[in-house]
Amino acid sequence: MTQMSLTVGLGERAYDITIGPGLIDQAGSMLGEIANDRHIIIVSDDQVASLHLQRLCNGLLPVARRLDQFVVAAGEASKSMTVFTQLLDDILAIGVDRSTLLLAFGGGMIGDLAGFAAASLLRGVDFVQIPTSLLAQVDSSVGGKTGVNAKAGKNLIGSFYQPRAVLADTSLLATLPARELRAGYAEVVKYGLLGDAKFFDWLEQHGDQVLALEPNALQYAIHTSCCAKARIVEADEREAGKRALLNLGHTFGHAFEAVAKYDGRLLHGEAVAAGMGLAFDLSVELNLCAQQAADRCKSHLQVIGLPYGQASLPAGNAPANILLDHMKRDKKTRNGVMHFVLARAIGDSFVQEDVPEAVVTKLLERGFNAV
Repeated sequence: MTQMSLTVGLGERAYDITIGPGLIDQAGSMLGEIANDRHIIIVSDDQVASLHLQRLCNGLLPVARRLDQFVVAAGEASKSMTVFTQLLDDILAIGVDRSTLLLAFGGGMIGDLAGFAAASLLRGVDFVQIPTSLLAQVDSSVGGKTGVNAKAGKNLIGSFYQPRAVLADTSLLATLPARELRAGYAEVVKYGLLGDAKFFDWLEQHGDQVLALEPNALQYAIHTSCCAKARIVEADEREAGKRALLNLGHTFGHAFEAVAKYDGRLLHGEAVAAGMGLAFDLSVELNLCAQQAADRCKSHLQVIGLPYGQASLPAGNAPANILLDHMKRDKKTRNGVMHFVLARAIGDSFVQEDVPEAVVTKLLERGFNAV
């Protein structure tokens, strides 16, 4: 199947995203001078490593001057300062310099962790994203957000640090559990909801094909999602304005994840899906959006098998005051004021900061009591 590619245009820090099957088998040649004759360090998790690490190593051995691997436990619990500092100590112990290249080989957790390590080692070494989950391929591997979680909340420690390249190997998704695939699909839906009504129309018709890993549908969905994110990142790399739209569903979603304590009972995409449903419900409550649009959003999430509100969460629901406390500590809060991405319609989202807390409280109370 033909590969697809696009460029994230950030001047001297521009990089290419390549999408297609079998990319890790030819990773060395795909990366070219980025990887040639360099000390390459792969950072992965134990699940991905057991399935795919040898293939990636085989693809890199012809070009690498030296090849090392570090493997951490799979799961969001590894996205912590404890694991981060241990990883840095382990990498420094084997000897590195500024020509070292880190490869983030895994899902969103690994991309964030390894990317932050690359940003921190020797005040910055090159890294490449090789995302292995649908969520990472369509969202977290693109745009340069790296970091770890803190006791106070998700992604509160980190940096903006762009990769040198992204290789999205679609063949890796065949080993992804169905639940993880659905969770990643939530981020695909997000791009339709926030700015591309025609893409959402297409997903309503072809979403089942994407989740069945039908090659053409899958590649189109990943490419369209990456294009949408790339254009937003180009316009607002450090989230001073337009990039905040990418947080649709995340203000609620991060609160659900914090309540669930990142223990695997609630996946990030599931939390975001429920959060998107709530964002549309809140938009209706504020008379910004028609009920029909909210119903359509939530119906598609439900048909796919994703949460579409608090009552359908597998974990993470809580009384309104607890959720609000987490939401107020989210990094999107400014001067104590919560910022929400709301919707006027499907494909038309915007950032709103003056949302009455009483309205949010009422919405969350209703969702908690519906369980």
